[in-house]
Amino acid sequence: MAMKDYSDEFKADAVTLFESTPGATYKSVAADLSINRNTLRTWVQRDRERRGANQTVTRTAARSAQVTPSSDPDERIRQLEARVAELEASERKPATERDILRKAAKYFAGETNW
Repeated sequence: MAMKDYSDEFKADAVTLFESTPGATYKSVAADLSINRNTLRTWVQRDRERRGANQTVTRTAARSAQVTPSSDPDERIRQLEARVAELEASERKPATERDILRKAAKYFAGETNW
């Protein structure tokens, strides 16, 4: 089987999608993008090393930020701001997926020789 050559932009988009998806697995994201799971894992590890974040990134922090009633207005504001940030991140996911799919379709359409 021939090795595929993916553009740097596609790799970066795939890593961004994986990192921005709460609860994502290499297997699920790789299947969505029709790439090998180990290929995606390698890209993510290289990106983390490049950023100096070789440690395992905990993506549960955003999910654990639950808004609970508080008597302190400042604490309540901080909780609501965290919730807004979480919702904005989840809103970006479909847009990121759409952009990746558009780029992939454009890339693979260029390979067609019919």
